[in-house]
Amino acid sequence: MEVEIITTEELGDRSYVAHDGTAAVVIDPQRDIDRVQRLLEERSLTVALVCETHRHNDYVTGGFALARAAGATYAVPGAEDIVADRRPVSDGDELAAGSLRVRVMATPGHTPGHCAYVIGEERGTGAPAAFTGGSLLYGSVGRTDLISAARTGELARAQYRSVRRLAAALPGDTVIYPTHGFGSFCSAGEAAAGRPSTLSQERARNDALTAGDEDGYVARLIAGLSAYPAYYAHMGALNRLGPAAPDLSPPEEADGEQVRKRIAAGEWVVDLRSRRAFAAGHLDGTIGAELAQPFATYLGWLIPWGTPLTLIGEDPDQVAAAQRQLVRIGIDRPAGATTAPVSQLADGHPLRAYPVTTFAGLAAACEAGEDPAVLDVRTAGEWDSGHIRGAAHVPLHELAASLGLLPSRRLWVHCASGYRASIAASLLDRAGRDVVLIDDDYVNAARVDLHLTTDER
Repeated sequence: MEVEIITTEELGDRSYVAHDGTAAVVIDPQRDIDRVQRLLEERSLTVALVCETHRHNDYVTGGFALARAAGATYAVPGAEDIVADRRPVSDGDELAAGSLRVRVMATPGHTPGHCAYVIGEERGTGAPAAFTGGSLLYGSVGRTDLISAARTGELARAQYRSVRRLAAALPGDTVIYPTHGFGSFCSAGEAAAGRPSTLSQERARNDALTAGDEDGYVARLIAGLSAYPAYYAHMGALNRLGPAAPDLSPPEEADGEQVRKRIAAGEWVVDLRSRRAFAAGHLDGTIGAELAQPFATYLGWLIPWGTPLTLIGEDPDQVAAAQRQLVRIGIDRPAGATTAPVSQLADGHPLRAYPVTTFAGLAAACEAGEDPAVLDVRTAGEWDSGHIRGAAHVPLHELAASLGLLPSRRLWVHCASGYRASIAASLLDRAGRDVVLIDDDYVNAARVDLHLTTDER
C-alpha cells in the first residue's frame, strides 16, 4: 500500500489517496477535486472508495462530487447529519478497494459521529495506516466546540476516550494520517506538523495520551480553545447536502464604472495585490487582502456571508488562485474581477494611500514625542503572551464591530507579521480613519525598546 498526501496549506489540512497501485481510497478530499483527479490520472489509479471522516466544519468537501464523477462508493459516518446520497458506515464495518481492506472505527469527539479509517493490505503485509481526520492529530487532537457550545465538554470527553481507544486497539507501527493539525483552526492545542507519525510516537508525545487524568485533560483542552473563523458556521450545512464540483472558470470582467458602483452599493471589492502596493495607492472603499496563504481564512472570517465580491488582481493567474482558495470555503462565484491598473479603474478619481513603517519606525515616533495610538489586532492569546504597553487591543475579526471604540486620532496598526494588520488598516482606511500600517514581525518590537508587557487587558 502507498499513501499520497495532498496538502492544502492555505487551510492547514491534508487529504489522502491510499492505493495498491490500481485501486484507490480517497480520504477527506477538498472542494477543488481537480487536484485529486490529476494525481489519480498520473498514477493510473481508479477510485473505488471516497471516505469522509466527519462532516467538515472548516471547508467544503469535494468527496461527494469526486465519488459521483468516479462512480465510486461515498462512505460517510452514519451518525453524522449528512443527507447526500452515500453509504453510511459505523464502527466495525469493513470495506474493500482492490487489495486494500478498510476498517471503520468510531472516534466521536471532534464531531459526534466522527470515524477513523484503518487501511491495510488484504495479505496483512506492512504497517496499517489510520486516517484519523479531526481525532488523533500529531501531538494533539481536533477541537470539540464547533458543533455546540453546550456540548463542548461532552465532546471533549468523547475525544479523549476515542484517542485512547485508537492507541489501545492499534499496533504501535500504525502510521497516523490526520486531516487537520497543519495550521487549521480545527486543531485544539499545539499540533505538530511534519512527516507522518506512528502510533508509538503519538503515545509518547500526544497531549491526550500523556495526560494523567481525563478531568484535567478536558479542562485544559477547553481552556485552550480560541476563536475560529465565522465562515465555519456555514460549512456544515453545505456539506450536509453533498456539494457539487466548483466552477473555476474566470469571473465576469468588471470595468472601472462597475467597480465604483459596487463599492458605492456596499459590496466588497477586494484588492489582491501586495499589502505595500495597496497602501501606496488604491481605490477608495476597497479592501486590501493580499493573496497569500491565509487569504481565504481571513477574508471568509470577515466578509458578511453572501455579500457580492469583486476581485482586483494583477493578472488572471492571481484571480484564479484567489478563486481556488475561495471555493474551498463556499464562496463559489465572484460577482466580477478585473486586472486593470487601479489608476485606470479610478478614471480620474483620487486614489487613497497610507504610510507603511516598521516597529523601529514606531519606536522613533515615540522617541520624537508623537505619542502614537497603537492598535494590536492579534488574538487574545497572542496579546496575553506579551504586547506593547498602552496599545489598544481589538482582534481582527472583531474590528468591524469595534470601530466606534477606537481612539479618534491616527492609528498605528500591527499584528504578528503584518498580514492581518494590512487587512485591518484597509478596513480602517475604508471607514475614513487615518492609519499607519506596521508591516513587521512582532519579534522586532522587543528589539527597539517598545516597553512590552503582559500586565494590561
